Amino acid sequence: MSKAAGVAEVTDADFAAEVIGAELPVLVEFTADWCPPCRQMGPVLTALAAEQGARLKVVQLDVDTSPETTNAYKVLSMPTFMVFRDGEPVRSMVGARPRRRLVEELSEVLPDLLH
Repeated sequence: MSKAAGVAEVTDADFAAEVIGAELPVLVEFTADWCPPCRQMGPVLTALAAEQGARLKVVQLDVDTSPETTNAYKVLSMPTFMVFRDGEPVRSMVGARPRRRLVEELSEVLPDLLH
């Protein structure tokens, strides 16, 4: 998987603990090695994790090695970004996007965080 620096990788095995049970809101990127747009998002996620780490947890999930979670959330396209708050998905965004747009979309569902 094209891992973004400073971004944790989650799997089917630890998704419940790392995402559903997280105290902070979590941004999950459903990603894959074979997905060029996913690789483009690496630096964006690295920067977001560095800037918002105290308020937002950023993780990646490889769809090929974690099919249960991928299917459970009906993820069909890569990359798909899903925001979880209090264990529930509150926003889903499909496709690569510029950092500014990603932050805007996050702030719509997490207004209290991204300031």
